[in-house]
Amino acid sequence: MSAELFKYLVVGFYVGLTLWLSWIGMRKTQDIKGFSIGNKDMSAWVIGVTMAASISSTATFVINPGFVYVHGVSAFVHYAIAGTAGIMTAFLLLTRRFRQLGDESGAITIPDWIYQRYRSRSLSVFFAVINLLSVAFVVLILVGCSLLLSELFPISQTLSLTLILLFVFSYVLMGGSYAHAYTNTFQGIMMIGVSLFVFVQGYHHFQGDIGASLSGIGEQYASVFNADSNLYHDFFSVFLSGFVITFALMMQPHILTKMLYLKNDRDVNRFLVTTFLAGACFMLMLAVGFYARLKGLEIERQDGVVVSYIASEFAAFDWGPYALVFISITLLAAGMSTLDGILVSLSAMVVKDLYLPFSGKEGFEQGSGLMLSRVVLVLVGLLAYLVALDPPKLVGLFAQKGVYGLAAASLVPIVLGTLLPRQPPILVAWGSAATGLVTHLLGILLFGIENPAVAATYAIFASALVAAALMLFGSPTPTESDQACARLE
Repeated sequence: MSAELFKYLVVGFYVGLTLWLSWIGMRKTQDIKGFSIGNKDMSAWVIGVTMAASISSTATFVINPGFVYVHGVSAFVHYAIAGTAGIMTAFLLLTRRFRQLGDESGAITIPDWIYQRYRSRSLSVFFAVINLLSVAFVVLILVGCSLLLSELFPISQTLSLTLILLFVFSYVLMGGSYAHAYTNTFQGIMMIGVSLFVFVQGYHHFQGDIGASLSGIGEQYASVFNADSNLYHDFFSVFLSGFVITFALMMQPHILTKMLYLKNDRDVNRFLVTTFLAGACFMLMLAVGFYARLKGLEIERQDGVVVSYIASEFAAFDWGPYALVFISITLLAAGMSTLDGILVSLSAMVVKDLYLPFSGKEGFEQGSGLMLSRVVLVLVGLLAYLVALDPPKLVGLFAQKGVYGLAAASLVPIVLGTLLPRQPPILVAWGSAATGLVTHLLGILLFGIENPAVAATYAIFASALVAAALMLFGSPTPTESDQACARLE
């Protein structure tokens, strides 16, 4: 079988299986709740792989290895070690209690959870609006996937972008959360296999001595704190910001809502173990940044490191073209595994938390709510598509600036709402959320902080300080306007 025929067969199989899984999901999706978080009948193992795939996505498989290629060990430590520690801490600390509160209140989105916990409609609307910053990450994924598809097939990046968007929409529109979970499980298994294969196959570039090989590139390149790097040069930018911002990123709507998929507390341990093991395999892809440098590749565009490396690495082998096809499709799957989750969460959120509370239409959720969530899905995708047609030079940093702002605003209100036994004061949630978002934006736009993780970490610290002050000195009672808005529900 020729490599060209193999490519089309594998792509056809991937597309066919994905659409079939989404059709199965569509049969279980009857209302907006099923579209958003399912009917609590998914296996904990499925949810765990889905979660890991949603976290990793194009950022881990395509974009972040470029940072390792440029900045070296410091970037690897920032993403793989500090980041993994932040993920594990967030899940261990929040999963059980967050799931219990969501289950008791019937929440199906993060702003809905905020409303049920704080009983403030204005606060939930604020969270729904700032969660639209997730569109920045949608742009990152679309750009990364379009680079891969245009490398795999002789088509333009614009056509690649269009085909990817149409494909993802075709299966997410059908099955919502079920299509997302079922296809993510399939995609996640592919991602685990490719991560292990690429890591092991490229290990020879270290020549048996990782430290000496990296030092050969440059002393600072092999240093945990890279003095030559504008992004990862000290303990704060490498470790502390990596831990804090990754912890905060678990507050994103397409990630935290996975905990609401779980049926009961007995599923939590299986979910956590599956997520951690799959995530650890995915982090091995960051080594591609090292491999590309050790191989001597001169890559002008940082976002194209992975694409360039796999094309160069496997070209010399007879089986190389076949491996290249499978790896490229898996990298595409990595992006889609997060893209579909974000689109599902955003569309459900706009309907549930922005339209329904103010529509005054009783029973709307069971009927037109599902259709409207699909309409919103299309609009969000089109907006991201327009931005992705002419993306920023470093799309990874562009996405981080938007999504990290969302994380900085969300962390303190969600953590307090989860861990405190009683409802936290609304003033505390408002103050900490606004402080986190504004401080992050000021750090990026006014003070010129180049690493978005550093700006977001400062913002989270400021948010926590404001929350602590308000807890000590602020009024614990809801405002009259909040009470009035809550009665509209």
